[in-house]
Amino acid sequence: QVQVVESGGGLVQPGGSLRLSCTASGIRLDDYFVNWYRIIPDEQRLWVATISGSGTDTYYPDSTKGRFTVSRDSAKSAVTLQMNNLKPEDAGIYFCNPYRDNSNYWGQGTQVTVSS
Repeated sequence: QVQVVESGGGLVQPGGSLRLSCTASGIRLDDYFVNWYRIIPDEQRLWVATISGSGTDTYYPDSTKGRFTVSRDSAKSAVTLQMNNLKPEDAGIYFCNPYRDNSNYWGQGTQVTVSS
């Protein structure tokens, strides 16, 4: 059984930073591309970042480019999302999504609140 777990969310002031982590059991994260998404109250799913299985390729939308960094921590078998200069519009529930071919997994998410 595959379990994906996100952690690291919390309350931060505008301009602050958070570091999210994604781990998984039942699969090797290194074998998967991993997306990060943010879901906001009207249930829109917004893409935040993607990292390739090797970790050599990363992709970002314009809204997070230059502020967010996705990376792999092979020692911890984790994918991290470093979020800097957070804005109120970055708030939401962040989900990690390992995917490969027809396999697609989701965790329960971690809440990020950006407020003064």
